[in-house]
Amino acid sequence: MGRYFGTDGFRGEANVTLTAEHAFKIGRFLGWYYCKLRRRAGIEGPARVIIGKDTRRSSYMLEANLVGGLVASGADAYLLHVTAIPSVAYIVRTDGFDCGVMVSASHNPYYDNGIKLFGGNGEKMDDDVLALIEDYLDGQLTAFGRSWTELPLAQRNRVGRSVDYVSGRNRYIGYLISMGLYSFQGMKVGLDCANGSSWIIAKAVFDALGATTYVINAEPNGYNINENAGSNCIEVLQRFVLENRLDVGFAYDGDADRCICVDERGGIVTGDHILYICASYMKERGLLKENTVVTTVLSNAGLYRAFDKLEIQYARTPVGDKHVYDYMRAHNCSLGGEQNGHILFAKYGSSGDGILTSLKIMEIMMDTGKPLSKLCDGFEFYPQVVRSIRVANKEAVLEDPDVKAVTAQVADKLKDAGRILVRASGTEPMIRVMVEGPKSALCESLVADVLDVIRTKGYQS
Repeated sequence: MGRYFGTDGFRGEANVTLTAEHAFKIGRFLGWYYCKLRRRAGIEGPARVIIGKDTRRSSYMLEANLVGGLVASGADAYLLHVTAIPSVAYIVRTDGFDCGVMVSASHNPYYDNGIKLFGGNGEKMDDDVLALIEDYLDGQLTAFGRSWTELPLAQRNRVGRSVDYVSGRNRYIGYLISMGLYSFQGMKVGLDCANGSSWIIAKAVFDALGATTYVINAEPNGYNINENAGSNCIEVLQRFVLENRLDVGFAYDGDADRCICVDERGGIVTGDHILYICASYMKERGLLKENTVVTTVLSNAGLYRAFDKLEIQYARTPVGDKHVYDYMRAHNCSLGGEQNGHILFAKYGSSGDGILTSLKIMEIMMDTGKPLSKLCDGFEFYPQVVRSIRVANKEAVLEDPDVKAVTAQVADKLKDAGRILVRASGTEPMIRVMVEGPKSALCESLVADVLDVIRTKGYQS
């Protein structure tokens, strides 16, 4: 990870570790850099940058400062307003923008925020460009053959402008509707929008495809994003599905790039379940390229056992959908994802798309005539417990000899019956401890052993 940009953008508490000044300077750099690239390529006109945001109160502040920086450097800023993050990746690619920006902290609480950047191909921005942005933020930028203490301001007719581009969001909605190969007529579908980006998109899509749509947590107020809602708190949707006797439920996170499902019995269908369902379906129809699914190190052992039975190969990457996509692109794979609900279909885009994922699950249900619970047959989810602890210094925790020692002790207790993974979150000041084993109670106990050491050593913040 870089100095500011982690596995999923520059993220931190709004106006504490991610400030309005940061947003302005990122806008200044992007406007200057992409205008410079255009002129060096002999292309007239300003750079064009698309911006979306989620429903956090601070997203408006960061958006405004990004726009200020962009236009001051000579770029035109096009505003999608509140939208899902995959719409930014989609519009960047289809409408020929130089780059894209999403203001969101995804599944984090409302007081956090983030800035995620996309290149002109709709993929996460290249690490070398992110490194230049970090250098500029630190006042040590060297680019285009010289050092820059400050970037030049655009003047006269070179000053940029902001443009309302809600039409781009509407085209993304139309694109999602076009993904529906079947009518959902007669299906009762629940949607938990997490009071986030999907609140004005998801229902429109399912309604257009004929579903009887029930929606919860679609009244954002700037502070309730992800609060007891969405894929972070799936119990709410479980109760809702059972109480209303729905056929299926889909829960999204704050920026709508994740999807966790609930079946008609109230059972949780994780990202690993979704990978199993989609891989099985795609293999039967000859659509699973390289006969391989790309997972991360957090995927459940039960998923691999199920893939072995189906003779489906799999790869493991570090945590983060960027790593999953990089492997998929390098090895021509068509399907990948994370247990948390980031699912990537190479045919449709370069990032997780929660609403698209729910549409693909609906497609499989409609085509096979099976309820979601039956589509999970053949996949036994092994007991797995993941707990997080907020710390002041993630690196210090991971390097602490006592933490390493207790981790080794847990691994020795589990032997071949399970595994432990202690890692730093790439998006929050958290250490995450995952234990997988034969029984849930044992997993809980062993995770508690590691967390106790972290607390005893005084790392908890």
